[in-house]
Amino acid sequence: MINKQTTDPKRLFLKTWRIIKTKYYDPTLNGQDWSKWNKRYVDQIKTKEDAYVAINTMLASLDDPYSKFLNQEEYAEQTTNIDAKIVGIGVNIMSIAGKIIIISVVEDTPAYKSGIKAGDIILKVANTDVSGKTISDVASLIRGEMGSSVKLELLRNKQKIYKTIKRDEIKIKNIKADVIDKNIGYIQIVSFLSSDMTTEFIEAINKTQNCPGLILDLRGNTGGLMPNAVIIADMLLTQGHIVSVVDRDKQKSDIDAQTKPYAIDKPVVVLIDEGTASASEILSGALKDNHRAILVGKRTFGKGMIQKIYPLPNQTGMNLTIAKYLTPKGYDINKKGITPDYEIEYTQKDFLKDKDPQMDEAKKIIKKLINTRHEIAKAG
Repeated sequence: MINKQTTDPKRLFLKTWRIIKTKYYDPTLNGQDWSKWNKRYVDQIKTKEDAYVAINTMLASLDDPYSKFLNQEEYAEQTTNIDAKIVGIGVNIMSIAGKIIIISVVEDTPAYKSGIKAGDIILKVANTDVSGKTISDVASLIRGEMGSSVKLELLRNKQKIYKTIKRDEIKIKNIKADVIDKNIGYIQIVSFLSSDMTTEFIEAINKTQNCPGLILDLRGNTGGLMPNAVIIADMLLTQGHIVSVVDRDKQKSDIDAQTKPYAIDKPVVVLIDEGTASASEILSGALKDNHRAILVGKRTFGKGMIQKIYPLPNQTGMNLTIAKYLTPKGYDINKKGITPDYEIEYTQKDFLKDKDPQMDEAKKIIKKLINTRHEIAKAG
């Protein structure tokens, strides 16, 4: 009889090894002989822990921060994220001048109940210094298993504050919409991680339908599901390329906007910053290259690689880079980002004074675009 306990870890390793060998976007696998990992580890793996170490070492050799193994808890959390739920504490964060600042606290969440406030600066999460880290990295540190606790070291009014907060399920609303300055539609897309993105965006458009101009806020949006970005770009474009995908065989596939007699044709300004990444860059790149929107803010993060989640044995999984994408004009934005049309700083001092110079510039531009359109309509 085969002992399942000893064969499962080996099966997990071998399946992972094969998927990477045949699906990874770089067929040279970072210039190495992939068979060496099979020879090195396959006969040494006896336990689940052995398999995890082998897989993580193997993936690290690709020098790709986006390809990673997901243990049972991480895989479950990532799957949950796609259904717009996370286990965390309920804060929205932004990186300003290398500092991680809490920009808002969701009501009736663990963070809210523990007295965390907008404007608090996060210094450490579970004894890890977060200065200079990306929003995505810090969010990963804050999130965890339901009912577990996380320790935060915060700075408020030059005083250090220490909090231990129990994590809970946080229900996410991916899109928020409002009317500002009486006639400007404001839509903030927090994340593209939702299976119901189209409905949410249509609801936001309906809420702002009487506004002659639109500000789309993608600041701090670290991405999510690529199809969601494509769907929203398609709603804003009547024609043209949205994005091109280049696979491991260097084959390029263009994704185009569907030709249609209708589209959201009002002027659009998009707010971006260093936290705008991945699917957010697909959307902002499509709108910029098609001259459909004006971009305001700071250069985006620069994540031009596409990952797929592969389920693995024992309720584990793997994020693996399978392709890269190019903007409609053929730009590879990986590690470069997208440059805004108007580069505007947003400092910690601005935030603490409740000022938003990026938003102010976006309002100024959208008002000009609205007025120009009105003048053209009058002349016509």
